[in-house]
Amino acid sequence: MGFEMERTFMDKALNGKHDWTLLKRLALLAAPMALQNAISFSVGLTDNLIVGSLGELALSGVFIANQFQNLIQMLVIGLSSAMMVLANQYWGKRDGERVKSIIGITLKFGLACTLFMFLLTLFFPGFILGLFTNDNNVVPEGMKYLSIIRFSYLFFCITQVLIASMRVVERVKIGMYLSLCTFAVNLFLNWLLVFGNLGAPKLGIRGSAIATLSVRILECAIMVLYVRFVDDRLCLKFKELLQTDRELLKRFLKYGLPVIIGDITWGINLATQGAIIGHLGATATAAVSISTVIFQMVGVVVYGTAGATAIIIGQTVGSGDIDKVKRYSRSLQVIFLVIGVFSGLALFLVREPILLLYNLSPEAKNMALRMMTVLSVTIVGTSYQMSSLTGIVRAGGATHFVLVNDLIHIWCFVIPASLLAAFVFHTDPVLVFALLKSDQILKCFVAVIKVNRFRWIKNLTHETVSTV
Repeated sequence: MGFEMERTFMDKALNGKHDWTLLKRLALLAAPMALQNAISFSVGLTDNLIVGSLGELALSGVFIANQFQNLIQMLVIGLSSAMMVLANQYWGKRDGERVKSIIGITLKFGLACTLFMFLLTLFFPGFILGLFTNDNNVVPEGMKYLSIIRFSYLFFCITQVLIASMRVVERVKIGMYLSLCTFAVNLFLNWLLVFGNLGAPKLGIRGSAIATLSVRILECAIMVLYVRFVDDRLCLKFKELLQTDRELLKRFLKYGLPVIIGDITWGINLATQGAIIGHLGATATAAVSISTVIFQMVGVVVYGTAGATAIIIGQTVGSGDIDKVKRYSRSLQVIFLVIGVFSGLALFLVREPILLLYNLSPEAKNMALRMMTVLSVTIVGTSYQMSSLTGIVRAGGATHFVLVNDLIHIWCFVIPASLLAAFVFHTDPVLVFALLKSDQILKCFVAVIKVNRFRWIKNLTHETVSTV
């Protein structure tokens, strides 16, 4: 009887039994993506734990060095997301040739941008690290890491664009298998090089950076071979990536540029948040580093669901079935909320046991515990607003709206309020952290109105883009 009651509730929530097909498709797409994220974040967690065993200064140094890397990652993710917005709709029409052209455009932009970022770290490393901390003890530790990890940027770009291209054609499992392989290699190399096992030199932070660089090279090689010789949907050839369709380039810039700017802005936001926390001292920096990694691990289902939603909505809009798009959007919002509540509960329950794995001072442990309590609330908002705005609204064609919404929330409230709290009122770092995450709740009010008005539905593959 309990199962039947649950089924009846979900039938109503999903607008009838016919949308159980949607739930099944969402699960088939989201599960591998969530597992890929879990494994990828496990690499970060492993690095966090291993470097954390070297002390708070080492952990803070890696955190600071990673702030610039996070900006690069958001740039690449923005390019990949822009590619997927347009490519998903073309794949909904099964127009493989234009999908290939869009992938080529994305790779060219990505490689040019990451090369520029690499050169910045090569010639101005001290200046870059100084943006994120004023602690003279932390900067040398960050320099050890940055001097090696910067060589991974180009490999990371190629890998992420190719993984995104496979997601467009619903080859989502390759990302999961790739992450599983690289996790094992990263764990072994960290154990070998950080601590000097099996006769290897004991390199500390540098050993962790070498392990990450090695993994980036390996996963890039695997993805290149997979796309070229294994995938049978796009059958992508490298010479096809060199060609540029001018009409598609214009569409990519028109509809993709807001996505790219939005994710770059989000990267700048994260870097700014890192700088604010970094200037509050090594204890606050270590606590945020731990809290963020644990949040990412628990939030993998949230990220996987948002990614799967973007594929489903994008392809459905591209196919032209507007009634199905509206029905799917209503059902998906219920799913987002359920996932958010369970994710928040999970984070709240694991926050104390996970801290036992770290070598931290009592003050840092207490601060990390309180920060994870904050995140266990905000993750509910993250699940709903991120999946709704990027998975539905942006994938549906309204790329400019998400950009404007992010700019308003981040730069008109979150950053100013956090700066005032940190440096004018000198409040508790946990309160500063809560303000930095407050947009995850505030955006929910915008998301619920925007999604249910359906004015975001735009078929970007038409010569004249239609708006509903």
